[in-house]
Amino acid sequence: MIRTKSSSRTAITLAAVGVLGLGLLSPVAADALGSSADPPAAARTSSLVVRTDAGKVRGESRTGYDEWLGIPYAADASGRNRWKSPQPVAKWSGVRNATAFGNRCAQNTGWDPGYEKTITSEDCLALNVYAPDNAKAGVPVVVWIHGGGNTGGAGQDTNPRRFVQQTGAIVVTVNYRLGALGFLNLPQLQAESGNGPGNYGLLDQQAALRWVHSNIAGFGGDPRNVTVSGQSAGATAVCDHLASPTAKGLFTRAVIASGGCNLQTAAAGQTQSATFVNAVGCSEASDILACLRAKPAADLLAAQKKAGVSPSAGGSAFPVNPATAVRTGNFTRVPVMIGQTDSERGLSTFQNYDYLGTPMTAAQYEQQVRSAYGADADKVLAEYPLSAYATPGEAWTAAQNGSTSYTRQQLFTSLSRWVPTYAYEFAESDTPHFTSIHLIQQKSAAARDFAFGGAIHVDDLGYLWDYLGQTLPYDDDQLELSHQMIAYWGRFAAEGTPSGAGTPTWPKYSAATGRLMSLKACDTAPSSNRAPAACSEVSDGFAAEHNLDFWASLPD
Repeated sequence: MIRTKSSSRTAITLAAVGVLGLGLLSPVAADALGSSADPPAAARTSSLVVRTDAGKVRGESRTGYDEWLGIPYAADASGRNRWKSPQPVAKWSGVRNATAFGNRCAQNTGWDPGYEKTITSEDCLALNVYAPDNAKAGVPVVVWIHGGGNTGGAGQDTNPRRFVQQTGAIVVTVNYRLGALGFLNLPQLQAESGNGPGNYGLLDQQAALRWVHSNIAGFGGDPRNVTVSGQSAGATAVCDHLASPTAKGLFTRAVIASGGCNLQTAAAGQTQSATFVNAVGCSEASDILACLRAKPAADLLAAQKKAGVSPSAGGSAFPVNPATAVRTGNFTRVPVMIGQTDSERGLSTFQNYDYLGTPMTAAQYEQQVRSAYGADADKVLAEYPLSAYATPGEAWTAAQNGSTSYTRQQLFTSLSRWVPTYAYEFAESDTPHFTSIHLIQQKSAAARDFAFGGAIHVDDLGYLWDYLGQTLPYDDDQLELSHQMIAYWGRFAAEGTPSGAGTPTWPKYSAATGRLMSLKACDTAPSSNRAPAACSEVSDGFAAEHNLDFWASLPD
């Protein structure tokens, strides 16, 4: 299906006006992110109506971009479809309005805006398409998988308007099943799933990628140039798909932001699931699946608070642990961009202690270290003594940042043996936090006094797109960093490398040098005459910053 605009518009957003006024736009945004060679024949028609394989959808024009919201890519996952692989969506006649988000998938309450109440919908398998105004045919496509610990979040949390406007790429955001509804792994489910039990949320993501492959040309996108990208749990899902035989051919590049490569064993997943079945009151039922499927979603979510369920390896879709697949080269070999923030674990310390008004105590610090590091706990306690830190929480954050960064470095190395790998660390430690964190700090003295130790988990998201409906109050240097990061991410999606005109060259990662891109803003004094700037640079200081020699000295 071909589509174009019914009228040409040249309006740009206030944010873009601000960037233009500062003289920050580079030629990269204009010409480095064009369409791929030999694009599909599809181009845009004279309306916002696009034909998909299930029926026509009508989107809506925004300033500088168009959007189609709440497009179902799979059938309602409730009732008989609960704990089944995503089923085909029923076709519709006429034109379906795609101007409002679909339901968010069932989840418990969270601290972010919009998640104050429990969500019980299972008819939630929908996606959102954002395309640049007057896009040419065959533009790059980015599919975004949201984070949230596999228990929360939705595609609508991310508004990629700035990314779309600057890069000219199409962005697709996706809902997928979460928690026990997304990852229950029971032997009784084996006969019902050709891909093996569990991981329905991951299979949802693959169904969305197949929808993109079949339909995105009608929106102006190139189905042969798709980047699958995610953050946190979404990033770990990206690595799962790299290792999945059933995802092969669905994407050409991958971005792993603040995530890892690991699935628990099928046995561990079944143990978790059995505990959940007991918590929800179905363990003694003569037909456990019938009992589970009869339970209201609210009951399942209540049980999930007591007995969580996580993704696990197994079946034809996820036959091996992605960590093993990456180490041995048995994965889809596409270019990968991968990185983290420089204080990844600061947020979890805050969330588990100071956010609750109960900062970590010295006794809790030792207990957590012994629980996390087992036989190595005494060495960790000696390397990160409480006497070296202002609070036990800061000591715990430092230790966790070190061990996490060591694991990430090992992943950088494993990937770089097989594919072009571009590693980074987001190091803009003075960045504004999202409203949910800021408001909590205003209400609690313990939270207000917490030292995050750098850029925390999720701090980087606002530099790429609006997150949770928020445009953060960045200063001019941070706005330039945002512009630079979008240029890097967009160029990677278009060409498979982030490097190009107008930005520092970003080398491929090599274990021999350990060099990665450190992403940060400059500190321009308001009274200076110097133009705002980003001070991102290639750095070899990652190992020293996170004390990786110590972590490497510990037995595996």
